[in-house]
Amino acid sequence: MARKIVLIHGAWMTALCWDSFQKLYEDRGYEVIASSWPYDERPIEELRKNPDPRLAGIGIAEIVNHYDAIVRALPEPPIIIGHSFGALTTQILLDRGLGACGVAIDSAPPKGVKAKGLSDTWVAFRSLLPVLVTPFSWKKTLRMSLDSFAYGWTHTLPPAEQRKFWEGYVVPSPGRPFWQNTLSFTSDLTKVNFQNGTRAPLLLTAGEVDRSIPASMTRDNFAKYKGSKAVTDFKEFPHRTHFVIKEPGWEEVAGYAIEWVEKQIGKA
Repeated sequence: MARKIVLIHGAWMTALCWDSFQKLYEDRGYEVIASSWPYDERPIEELRKNPDPRLAGIGIAEIVNHYDAIVRALPEPPIIIGHSFGALTTQILLDRGLGACGVAIDSAPPKGVKAKGLSDTWVAFRSLLPVLVTPFSWKKTLRMSLDSFAYGWTHTLPPAEQRKFWEGYVVPSPGRPFWQNTLSFTSDLTKVNFQNGTRAPLLLTAGEVDRSIPASMTRDNFAKYKGSKAVTDFKEFPHRTHFVIKEPGWEEVAGYAIEWVEKQIGKA
């Protein structure tokens, strides 16, 4: 039986964003499970034109529990790889004792994790600003403009590439998870027990020029695990934005992640 990988995407995306990773991992002998957030299992064109009204009620708990159920239904603990909010979900699932190994790519911050320095704090805030200034955005399904995508996700790419990726992968997203993450100090929705010594090995990766999740935020995330008996590693990829899973050079990221996993638990 092939070892399984569960891929978890973040906000503004569906499981389609993993198409390149999925093929690479399947070619290496893995069975890959890439499931979209609740109410997002439809073609991109339909989601962009007419998102499900129920999506507005989806928050971090619903996202985490959706993938918790997927992982628990498998016959053996899978490798879990997530991006952005999906990477935060990965950390929470590992803390719950799930998964054989985890990779958190450009992770949204667990409770207590912050960007460091005025510059990184500003660019992270600037990336989130369109959500924060939209009236009642915590109970709405939102759309990300091409300008916001270009600023926060793909600012190193030519305009034509930015538009291609925006049209091909970006879908409406609930505003609730952003507010829950921003106000994480008020609840334990994003809390991770960083000193959990029994969880599976975890790799945290960052993009050097990521504006949505600055590298300093991921370094702070990594630092929070200091002292844990569980394996925790960190890798920063030079010149990479938040769209590290699709932008040119994604192969290096996907390859590094699976090679790190195989060092921890063996090959497929």
